[in-house]
Amino acid sequence: MKYVRQFLIITGISFLGEGLKALLPLPIPASIYGLVLMLAVLCLRILPLEAVKDAGKFLVEIMPLMFIPAAVGLMQSWERIRPILGQLIVVTVVSTVVVMAVSGQTTQAVIRRGRKERKNERDTV
Repeated sequence: MKYVRQFLIITGISFLGEGLKALLPLPIPASIYGLVLMLAVLCLRILPLEAVKDAGKFLVEIMPLMFIPAAVGLMQSWERIRPILGQLIVVTVVSTVVVMAVSGQTTQAVIRRGRKERKNERDTV
C-alpha cells in the first residue's frame, strides 16, 4: 500500500506539470514542469522525501526499460534518420561531453561547498 500511495503522489505532481504546460505558453515539456514542481515541494519540505523515496528508487532502477519504446520508434524512422545520421552523431557526442563536463564541475562544486560547511561547523564548535 505504501508503494501505491507514493506512486500516486508522484503521478499527481506529474499531472500538475501537465496542467502547467496547458496553462503556460512556454516551450517547456510538461515533464520538466513536473520535475521542477517535485523539486520545489521537496526543497520547501511541503512533502518529506520519505513520502516518495521508495517509489522513486524503483522508478530509477527500471529507467532503462523506459527507453525501449523510444529506441523502437527510432528504428521505425530509419529512412528519415539516415540522411542526417552524421549530424545526429556529432550533436549526440558534443552534447554528451558538455553534459558530462557540466555535471562533473557541478558535483565538484557541491562537494567542495559541503566540505567548507563541515569545516566551518567544526571550527565554530
